[in-house]
Amino acid sequence: MPARPSVLFVTDLAYQARGRRYCDEDVFLTSRLRNDFDIALCHPLDAAALMDSFDAVVVRNSGPVLHYQQEYDAFRVRATVRGTRVYNPLSGRGDMAGKQYLLDLTAAGYPVIPTVDRPQDLHMLPAAGQYAVKPKAGADSIGLAFVPQDGLGGLAYGDILVQPRIDFRYEVSFYYVDDAFQYALHAPDPGRRWVLEPYEPTSTDLAFADRFIDWNTLGHGIQRVDACRTQEGELLLVELEDLNPYLSLDLVPDHTRDTFVTSMTASLHRFLDAPPHP
Repeated sequence: MPARPSVLFVTDLAYQARGRRYCDEDVFLTSRLRNDFDIALCHPLDAAALMDSFDAVVVRNSGPVLHYQQEYDAFRVRATVRGTRVYNPLSGRGDMAGKQYLLDLTAAGYPVIPTVDRPQDLHMLPAAGQYAVKPKAGADSIGLAFVPQDGLGGLAYGDILVQPRIDFRYEVSFYYVDDAFQYALHAPDPGRRWVLEPYEPTSTDLAFADRFIDWNTLGHGIQRVDACRTQEGELLLVELEDLNPYLSLDLVPDHTRDTFVTSMTASLHRFLDAPPHP
């Protein structure tokens, strides 16, 4: 590997996200990563055509892939066939692979919002005033709807997930580089998901988040564990984001942001130095 590896940094700088400025975060990250890597930025639709000229592809704030699913699938196939180093690696078991993990974790008894995808399994869900119905291929709350219990029988099952609508105190996110916890943020107001504040996790909180990082077995990369705090005080997994998690780096103290960049830089070097997967 050359002294200064080359990195193709995939980002959609024009993507409009509610309450977040993707472009600012990626402009900041690339400005810092440039100290160690030769970096070029590209739109996700251009990644497959450009990636052969780089030592690694880093997928960051590229937006929901359902907006360009065919092209994303082609990128994954091409990267796999050519042995391209993609960060995060394409072996993630969380959102990168769809929402199946919510079903798997429910069946395995993990602390996750109970999730089913078949009408014959509805009895496994706790009673609730409303139920969240979301597409298996959803992202960013696209396609999310709430229905009463008597509306569950008329749903078109097959490509949807059903969960009880949880009355939670707040949402909290835990951010990791590889398997190392970096920082946490929470949204004190349940109705304002992206109005986040720094959060000091307890050892119990971190043990909760670590379980999902361990389950995912992703050796390298950036992950975000999203959870909600129920009225009873329990944490339940909402999402395990391992494709392109937004990091909200503008909301953490300078020293935390610096530590994150240092951790990501070291992780990328380890990733590039590791033997390629067969």
